[in-house]
Amino acid sequence: MRGQGLVSASARARRPTRSDGLIAVVHSGGVRLSSDVPVKPPRRVVVLGATGSIGSSTLKVVARHVDRFRIAALTAGRQAEALDRLAACWDPDYVVLADGADRPQGDQWNGQWRYGRDEVKRAAADPSIPIVVNALVGFAGLESTLAALEAGKRLALANKESLVVGGELVLEAAAAGGGELLPVDSEHSAILQCLGDRPTAEVSRVILTASGGPFRDWPADRFAAIRPEDALAHPTWSMGDKISVDSATLANKALEVIEAHLLFGLDFDRIDVVVHPASIVHSMVEFRDGSTVSQLGYPTMEVPILFALSAPERLSNEFRAFDPVGASPLEFERLRREDFPMFELGVAAGRSGGTAPAVYNAANEVAVRAFLSGRLSFSGIPKLVEMALSTMPATPVESLEHLVSVDAEARSRSIESVGTQPATGGEKTP
Repeated sequence: MRGQGLVSASARARRPTRSDGLIAVVHSGGVRLSSDVPVKPPRRVVVLGATGSIGSSTLKVVARHVDRFRIAALTAGRQAEALDRLAACWDPDYVVLADGADRPQGDQWNGQWRYGRDEVKRAAADPSIPIVVNALVGFAGLESTLAALEAGKRLALANKESLVVGGELVLEAAAAGGGELLPVDSEHSAILQCLGDRPTAEVSRVILTASGGPFRDWPADRFAAIRPEDALAHPTWSMGDKISVDSATLANKALEVIEAHLLFGLDFDRIDVVVHPASIVHSMVEFRDGSTVSQLGYPTMEVPILFALSAPERLSNEFRAFDPVGASPLEFERLRREDFPMFELGVAAGRSGGTAPAVYNAANEVAVRAFLSGRLSFSGIPKLVEMALSTMPATPVESLEHLVSVDAEARSRSIESVGTQPATGGEKTP
């Protein structure tokens, strides 16, 4: 399936029989766009990573549509108290605490608690829950992505790292499972909506937009002095710490380029990125006839989350509608690739394929954690990642176990190298 992507050209060439919306449906032959998927309210949902930014946004969306969706299970990493509060509010069938073995003292909810990362994977494959929202962070989300796709679920995927790192394994799981994969990233949700039922043979290129992050106007000679709190101050999006730093380094945009390559089966040469500070145009699709289709909206993750949950339907949303006059003018800029080496390193890893994206991702996760704790400078992040990539050449992915081994080795080497890089001078402020 290499090069075909989750949204295959031959599949999308088939027009749907109705015009009330489109959805990417994974089958053994790839992904087709269909409009005949019945909606059976309320559909049961499990939110993996419920206490994080995407998890919280998902629960806000569901709260507005309790007649259509029901929270059946919630998972969290270590935040037992926060998970307990959510459980008391939503009363799911069960909750899972991945990194702990005790429910909080004085807990508000008396339901079933499960423990361990294996239970998170089991929740993703729970046969009684048709919709899985994977809002986990980093490589830790891969097993749950595979479990959900293999079990034929609708997977609303916010955990882009699992697709980027898993690559062919995720494609194979999607093909075998017969489920659905809808991206939660605003850029890829936009591309899916812009493509409609047209085959990628008709596409000249897709254009991802990037806000430019908090350092869009900073000269490169100031980067060594960047503090964690500077990197977390994103100008347009409210996000978790990890993705905020990735946005600041443009590592996140590199991951999104690889994600677009895998989802839509497009060559890297047909995927461009431009800076759009307002974050209103989320992506553009340029067709071979010279026309360009874009998807616009004010920056919020609630819109792509709702689309991933409800497609092919368009459910009502309380978020403000786009005002073309008030939003004018819409400005675009060239991406300063030379000043943000994490972007080029990531795209190069994607082009190399195999284990290279896993090494890039693992080293970046270590580097970001070290930066946020004051043990690595902002400029040290790409140096650490480049070191890992140069010492671990790409090889074909043999299995999930192989990827886990590569991830562990890349993390070990990166952790050892953190001490050789300059520090930031302080941890992020609370």
